[in-house]
Amino acid sequence: MKIIIYCQHVLGIGHFFRTLEICRALDQHDIILVSGGPETPAPLPPHVRRVQLPELAMDRTFQNLHATDGRPLEQTREDRRRILEELLRAEAPALFLIELYPLGRKAFRKELNPILEKIRTGQLPPCRVVCSVRDILVEKEDQDRHEARALEALNRWFDALLVHADPEVIRLEKTFGRLADVRIPVVYTGFVAPSVPALEDRDAWRQENGIAPDQALVVASAGGGAVGFSLLNAVARSVRHLPADLPVRMQVFTGPFLSAEETARLQQQSDRRLQVDRFTTNFPAWLQAADLSISMAGYNTCMNILATGVPALVHPFAQNREQGLRARLLAERRLLGVLAEENLDPRKVADHIMDQLRTPRDGGSPVDITGAANTADWITTSLPQTRQRP
Repeated sequence: MKIIIYCQHVLGIGHFFRTLEICRALDQHDIILVSGGPETPAPLPPHVRRVQLPELAMDRTFQNLHATDGRPLEQTREDRRRILEELLRAEAPALFLIELYPLGRKAFRKELNPILEKIRTGQLPPCRVVCSVRDILVEKEDQDRHEARALEALNRWFDALLVHADPEVIRLEKTFGRLADVRIPVVYTGFVAPSVPALEDRDAWRQENGIAPDQALVVASAGGGAVGFSLLNAVARSVRHLPADLPVRMQVFTGPFLSAEETARLQQQSDRRLQVDRFTTNFPAWLQAADLSISMAGYNTCMNILATGVPALVHPFAQNREQGLRARLLAERRLLGVLAEENLDPRKVADHIMDQLRTPRDGGSPVDITGAANTADWITTSLPQTRQRP
C-alpha cells in the first residue's frame, strides 16, 4: 500500500519522532513522509521517502509562524500547498495520514483544507484520510470554537481517528470534550514508544563511553531543545552541589534546536563530572545505561523513559497543560517523578538527584506502549475500504 504521511513540527521534535516510529512499523508499505519543520537529524528507514516542504517554525514567543528562509509567510504557505497537492496527484496514495490536524495545527488549515476538499470531491485521486493524534491536546483560548471546527473537519473529510494513547491511562475526551460527537471510528492504539534493542552488555557499553563501574550516570535532556534551557542549566549547576566524593557522570544532551548562545553557556560549565553534547542518535542506549534520566515531559521523551525503564525525573513545560497532565498521570502510576518549578534550583535539584539515586525502583504500573505496531496492524487489516461519511 502506498501511504503519504504528513507531519508538521514547529517547536519540539516529539511529533516527528513519533511519526517516524509509525513509519518504521509500516515496513511492508511504500511510505512517503512529508514534513515541513526545521531539519531534524534522524536517519530514515529504507522503505521511507521524505518530501521536505518549505520550512515553517514557531518564533521565540511561541505565538507566530515564520518561514525559516526569510520569505513572506503567505508565499511559503502557497508553495507548500501546491507541492503537497502535486504530490498527492502524482502518487495517488491509498492512505493520507495526517498527524494532529484538525485537532491541532490550525495555522496549517489553509494548506490542508483545500486539499482535503479536493480529495472528497474527486478533484484529487481518491484515498482514505486518517488523523493520527497523541494522548493530550493543548488547550485553546476559545476551546468551544476550536472543538466545533475540529469536529466539523473530522466528520466531513476523515475516515478514522487514531489516538496514540493507552485508554487506561488517559482518554482523548479528557482534553477534547466533543469526542462523543465524532462520527468516524476512534481507535486507541496504545502509546507509540521507540523500539529499544536491549543492550547486550550494559557494563561494557558504559565502559566504552567513559563511564567507570562505580559512577552513577545521570542523563539530562530537553527534547529538541527549543525550550528547556532553564532545566538543563539547573541540572548542570547542580553538579557542584552533589557530594564531592560521589562518583557521578552528568551527560547533558541539549537538543539540536537550543540556541548557540545557550549551548555555549552550558558547555562552559563542563568539568570531569559534566559533559554537554548537542545530540545523539543512540539516545535509548544512553537511557538504558543510565541510573537516572532528567528531562522535560514531552510525549517522545516520556515514551523513551517507559521503553527503557530508566528511573526518571521530569520537569513539565509550563506554558500549557499537556506535559503537566502527562507527568501527573505517569507519576500516579509510579513510573517517574516530577520536578516542580519551585524545585528548579541547583541545590534542590542536587537533593532530588540524591533521593532518586538512593531510592529502589519498583517498576510501576504496566502501560501499553505498542502503539506503533498496533497502528501498522490497524492500517493493514482494518482501514475502511469505503469512505465513512456522515
